[in-house]
Amino acid sequence: MVTNAHPAAPPPGGGATSTATATPKRAGLVQTLIGTGAGNAVEWYDWAIYATFASFISTQLFSKADPSSAFLATLAIFAVGFVARPFGGFLFGWIGDRLGRKTALTLCVGLGSLGSLAIGLTPTYESIGSSASLILLIARLVQGLAHGGELPSAQTYLSEMAPASRRGYWASLIYVSGTIGILVGTLLGAVLSTVLPTSQMAAFGWRIPFILGAVLGLVALVMRARMDESEVFEAEKTAALPVVGQDGTAVAPARTGLFADLAAHWRQALQVIGLTVGVTVVYYVWGVSTPAYAINVLKIEPTGALWAGVVANIVFIVALPFWGKLSDRIGRRPVLAISGLGSAVLFFPATWLVHDAAWQLGLGMSAMLIFIAGAAAIVPAVYAELFPTSVRTIGVGIPYSIAVAAFGGTAAYLQAGFATWFPGAGTTVFGIYTIVLLLVSSATLLTVRETKGKELHGA
Repeated sequence: MVTNAHPAAPPPGGGATSTATATPKRAGLVQTLIGTGAGNAVEWYDWAIYATFASFISTQLFSKADPSSAFLATLAIFAVGFVARPFGGFLFGWIGDRLGRKTALTLCVGLGSLGSLAIGLTPTYESIGSSASLILLIARLVQGLAHGGELPSAQTYLSEMAPASRRGYWASLIYVSGTIGILVGTLLGAVLSTVLPTSQMAAFGWRIPFILGAVLGLVALVMRARMDESEVFEAEKTAALPVVGQDGTAVAPARTGLFADLAAHWRQALQVIGLTVGVTVVYYVWGVSTPAYAINVLKIEPTGALWAGVVANIVFIVALPFWGKLSDRIGRRPVLAISGLGSAVLFFPATWLVHDAAWQLGLGMSAMLIFIAGAAAIVPAVYAELFPTSVRTIGVGIPYSIAVAAFGGTAAYLQAGFATWFPGAGTTVFGIYTIVLLLVSSATLLTVRETKGKELHGA
């Protein structure tokens, strides 16, 4: 007979002690939502402003001898950030599952802000030569690591802190806050470009958003440091502490290694990839890159195209909590099915609608993003509900980051590339590619059990 030397973990079922069903105290609730949302918004803001100000970065941190090569090199470094994300998913997934969700979240936002500060303060190419390009590359790798850890850590933490009956609704905060971060970055770029002449934007204006991102990141870091640790994680940690036998010796509970845990849950990892491939491509196309595509390929007036993107993303933000609440009522699987199949059916009509006017772009993006919001709102909850507590962060982080890097990170490139490689048919080819991936995600649902209302203790 052995006796536990520490307080017992809360039971997995209902009752007053179940953190999955108990509603957090109001102060802790506000702290959790603001801390998670603010940090996530800053991470997405940092990620987005690089693309927004890429043209200015290329003139300052690369040689001006060949402007086209400099711009392509700047975009290549943007892609490198995606390559680093799976490594961030592994690193911060390990930290989150071993040291705590709050620790991972705090380190992620701190590291991301450090990368932003480095970009904002990097001397010009004229001052230090190719070292400027090297610093930019290192800073983007740092941000890629941070962003690769941010999403799985935030998704896991928020899902574990949420009441089981409202987990879908709480999970929608991930994309709500992230999209707000992107909008703030886009609007800041529009304001600075309006207020400052091009010469001043090139000289110093482009640095302002990065330095501001570092300051906001510091604020988010302090907020996250004050958050409570997930009680689901604490219960798992307590259960793993040594117990004391009758002879007074401590006996550590058996615990498998990290790679053994991952290997044991390979099916769930494949499910994460399958569920992600469709939504990540269709999101990056219609939520991020379509305005740029409309400007460069369809020759829609830039100002109108950018504002169409802003309006559509506001529609997206409004739709997210609606889908989250609906999933708490009717289930995750029906909402994911409606989102994936609806996006597939609407893809070509929305594409054909966008022809030569900003209003067409705004309407097409809004219609698509309403359906995309269904999956985006609740996949954080679905991913968390697939894995047990001991491997939840890294179990989500690695396959999710791989899927986003391989499919989401290449979506804009392929969208533009197909238009060049298949003259007259590029849009159709890319549409077929996207629809196939959406159908893969929808088919993956057949392998996933309904997880609405699932308790996460020991899950």
